[in-house]
Amino acid sequence: MKSRTKVVVIGGGIAGCSTLYHLTQEGWTDIVLVERNELTSGTTWHSAAQVTNFGMTQTMVGLKSHSIKLYQELAADPEYPINYHHGDGGIRLANTPEQMQGYRHFASMARGMGVEYEILDAAECARRHPLISTDRLLGGLWDGMDGDIDPAQLCQALARRARKAGAEIYRNTPVTALTQHKDDTWTVHTDHGEIDCDIVVNACGYRVNEVGAMMGVHHPVASMEHQYFLTEPIQAITDFGKRVPLLRCPIDDFYSRQEKQGLLVGFYEQDCKTWGMDGIDPGFVNALCPDDLERIIPVLENVFKRMPVLQEVGIHTVVNGPITYSIDGAPLVGPIPGKRNAFCIIGLRAGLGEGGGHGWLLAQQIVHGEACYDTWVIDPRRFSGHANVELTALKAIEDYQNEFRFHFPHEHRPAGRPAKTTPLTPVLAAEGAEFTVVNGWERVDYIKPSPDFHPSLTFDFDEAFDVVGAEVRNVAENVGLTEVNGFNRIEITGADRHAFLDRMICGTVTKRDGRVGLGYLLNQYGCIKAEATVANLPQSDRGPARVWYGSAAASEYHDMDWLAAHLVAGEDVQLRSLTNDYTSLVLAGPKARKVLSACARGDWSKEAFPWLSVRECFIGFAPATVMGVSFSGELAYEIHVPNASAYAAWLALRKAGETEGLKLFGARAVESMRMEKGFLHWKSDLITEFDPFETGLGRFVKIDKADFVGKTALTKRRADGPRKSFVTLRIDAHHAPARGGASLMQGGTVVGTVTSADWGHRVQMNLAYAFVNPSLAAVGSRVQLDMYGDLVAAEVMAPSPYDPSFARMRS
Repeated sequence: MKSRTKVVVIGGGIAGCSTLYHLTQEGWTDIVLVERNELTSGTTWHSAAQVTNFGMTQTMVGLKSHSIKLYQELAADPEYPINYHHGDGGIRLANTPEQMQGYRHFASMARGMGVEYEILDAAECARRHPLISTDRLLGGLWDGMDGDIDPAQLCQALARRARKAGAEIYRNTPVTALTQHKDDTWTVHTDHGEIDCDIVVNACGYRVNEVGAMMGVHHPVASMEHQYFLTEPIQAITDFGKRVPLLRCPIDDFYSRQEKQGLLVGFYEQDCKTWGMDGIDPGFVNALCPDDLERIIPVLENVFKRMPVLQEVGIHTVVNGPITYSIDGAPLVGPIPGKRNAFCIIGLRAGLGEGGGHGWLLAQQIVHGEACYDTWVIDPRRFSGHANVELTALKAIEDYQNEFRFHFPHEHRPAGRPAKTTPLTPVLAAEGAEFTVVNGWERVDYIKPSPDFHPSLTFDFDEAFDVVGAEVRNVAENVGLTEVNGFNRIEITGADRHAFLDRMICGTVTKRDGRVGLGYLLNQYGCIKAEATVANLPQSDRGPARVWYGSAAASEYHDMDWLAAHLVAGEDVQLRSLTNDYTSLVLAGPKARKVLSACARGDWSKEAFPWLSVRECFIGFAPATVMGVSFSGELAYEIHVPNASAYAAWLALRKAGETEGLKLFGARAVESMRMEKGFLHWKSDLITEFDPFETGLGRFVKIDKADFVGKTALTKRRADGPRKSFVTLRIDAHHAPARGGASLMQGGTVVGTVTSADWGHRVQMNLAYAFVNPSLAAVGSRVQLDMYGDLVAAEVMAPSPYDPSFARMRS
């Protein structure tokens, strides 16, 4: 066994084998995989192993397309062919118009990735799958690339190719400990000796947290028992003359595919069970849980109605084994938060079907620092400290019970709530707040007009449309107040803090005390990594001279890791997270200055406290830090207060606003207003696939700076010209907004992709942001939006249709 290597991958299932193989494809061959038993001896061996191209984001579609292409290549390898039933086709059923509308959106989104789905009516579903009933069936989505694969053969084929490239695999080699050294390298301790390495990858399936504990971390991954059975041969399948399509049914909570001349039928019962919460027997290897068919009887009754043939056939084999879920059901593939040179590829509930793509994207991140797609939807850092295993188990149960039911816009399921709150959460609830969830934080979405107000789940504008419009109107005419909790806040101190930020940010860094600036951080490829407000606070009784770095709530772990990774030895810079110690109140509207002046001493006039100023003060008697910034386009103030003082500040502001028409507003109103102002959202509009020039942010770049992260690459990219251009669109529709990921068409060809969209209540326009071909970026260019299967006219317009001179927010 090697004593020194570049990477050690821990785990020999699909996750580990795919990562090992793809690392060799990226040029790294001095790498090792260690497996505590035999390859595929965890979950992989009993996987139902379905390989679909269906995904609900473009990144997921892209990685699945890679899996399919790779698996086809492996199956055709004359030296080591594997069993892959490719292109049998698969149907996702639906029994409501809203589900069908969702399928039409996903078809629009997939088209931008070169993948075509079909939308079928009930009769066509039955024609393509002769074993199903059309009872309670409206239609479905057809994925022509659907199929299934032999899991053991797949992993052995990947392992074989990795070995041929120079990688080594050590079976029956349990990892007993992990040690990280001062230079951030690792020692992997095993029963057979130690391996020193630069990088460790946790690919341990349901044993993920056993290895996580060796690193001093926990991962939001829990396991569920999952049952399927194999039937005896079915004559109707033999008579069909070709393989029957795969079936996934959110109506009756099951799936099926052909297995030899019978069926494999799997269940997502409501009376489901977590597994391994109190530890896993070390001897649980190539093992299954006891059969528990009683649990699936309520589901089975409906399955018999959907597939009557099952009432007449015997059960050959029952399989009940653990599968892993993350806290939101999507995999965790990427850097482990708070650790250097440590990655994970875990929570792969659909590991066989997606594993080729997950290993591909992870290998790119390990070798190159980024992948070809923005990988935030699978990034382990998209959750922060609230994401413990207990909470994950609650969400895993909920996801399991809704396996084939996609989330609708503005749908926030109840399990595991509330995870993160502030002292104002119950106060806002008493005021009628409906809450959305941002990185676990309960944040006001809008104020309900009555306690029993429950908008429909739909892709159209819902019943909250007019409620949100009224909130926007009051902000524009009077003054509104909301809480923006969870706002990422990093305090940066030290003599070199400005030099450090100057190196991290591609534009001018505001250094003057009492001033605020906006900056963009790039990766080494010159593309957008982060967006931050930078506020300079002078020394006071509250602390030394310091910078407050503020960014999106979801970026808490992501941005801290990025900043910490770029500290230089000997540099006098300290980073400290204040995210969970403070909350932010936003006061917005033309009367905001009057309200602030009524409850905070000092001169808040335009001359004394202009736009982009920051000042420490007291709101009533609550200590606060006020910034003159706006995400709404109106005169606005961000008021940052310690959680212990939040209620006192809230009461003072509410009292001061009584005579000024102050009303509460929420996140949906903010979303509408920021669309009208041309303000972008991190990980919707700001992604690692595009640089600031392509994203329309060239004004924030100072290319002649001595140096900044990504400068060399950005300079070259600028010279090469844009691949895409960011635009604002006016959509010719009033019934529904566009949705992120929707395709823009011209002449039957995809020419762009929507990133964000909403109705602009002040300008009375249906607005969208999108990346389009540069030739279509000019104002007045016309394209067609694939809106749920209909082609709707859209026109490029100048950004910031509301108050384009920015006079209101500077007033």
